[in-house]
Amino acid sequence: MENLSPQPASSSPSPPAPLLPRCCTIRFRLGDQPVAAVSRIIDLRRDEVVMLQTDHGLEPGVVIGQIPAERPDLDQPQDHQAEGESPRPAQNHKAQNHKDGGEQKKEKSPPRITPTVIRRASPEEQEKYRSLLQREREDFLLAQQLISKHQLPMKLIRAERFFSGGKIIFYFTAENRVDFRGLVKDMVQEFRTRVEIRQVGVRHETKMIGGLGCCGRELCCSSYINQFAPVSIKMAKEQGLPLNPAKISGICNRLLCCLTYEFETYQKMRRIMPKAGKMVTLDGRRFKVLKLNILEENVEVCDLEEPERVIIWQASEWRRCEPAKVSGKPGADQAAADKGGERKKGERSRRQPPPDSARKKSKSGTEQ
Repeated sequence: MENLSPQPASSSPSPPAPLLPRCCTIRFRLGDQPVAAVSRIIDLRRDEVVMLQTDHGLEPGVVIGQIPAERPDLDQPQDHQAEGESPRPAQNHKAQNHKDGGEQKKEKSPPRITPTVIRRASPEEQEKYRSLLQREREDFLLAQQLISKHQLPMKLIRAERFFSGGKIIFYFTAENRVDFRGLVKDMVQEFRTRVEIRQVGVRHETKMIGGLGCCGRELCCSSYINQFAPVSIKMAKEQGLPLNPAKISGICNRLLCCLTYEFETYQKMRRIMPKAGKMVTLDGRRFKVLKLNILEENVEVCDLEEPERVIIWQASEWRRCEPAKVSGKPGADQAAADKGGERKKGERSRRQPPPDSARKKSKSGTEQ
């Protein structure tokens, strides 16, 4: 007979659940844009200096905030491996396929890995981090002197030194391309390390320097924008903004990045709302559309019987209106179509080549 009595629970303790990665915000330099980083240290505090694994080695950073992970599948780092972990087979397989895939037309740059908090910085590393920021200021001043010495038309923006000291990156802006080969030679002799000089645009310059926008808040580019979206004057027209460059341009003298925020909403609303200047009918009466208020979702119209009176339609009203039919004499459209057909027929007849008899007569006249 089968024993149906409950079995005693296993005495062996269940393995502890692995700690989920945390997403925290890190700032590498004062005034830099905060970046997201992955960390398994759950008790990080604000303004704490930590060491992070980046695409060019270990770098120190300051913790700005921490957000607990709610979805491990989204917060699990995909572009890097943890400390002491063996290489992933999937990545090796992908690399092998790329190697055996034949000749490539263009080698793509490797994607940037997600910064990972490895550990807290030691007192020596914190002191080196503070001295690193001071050395960057000194490198910036020295690079400006070398630029003036070579009389190059370039504006130096920033100097970044790697924590390991193996490289210095200088950012500058210029109206045209600059030949700075002689400048690089002097910099290498002066700093005794690898030197890289990068030219950036005015938008990236504003992003690095930072500032306040016309709205009174911190610039979007220096606070959270990672990639600049294309902005056109059409976006300002679509939103009914004044086409005054002083009002729709930022401190970089380019069109405001915020023009793209509501542009898609304006386009969607204009597709379903009646167009300005058109005639519409509602409940058997004819109206003319004067103005569209996209954000308020209402339409200003006037009754043809009372042109001086302006009526505001809410969404429940303008959604029921229909385009007005063009009034005209019966048969006018058909007459216009017949007239247009005759005109096209005459144009085709003028384009036809002359008959053979006329061509022969002209040929005989030329021979005489």
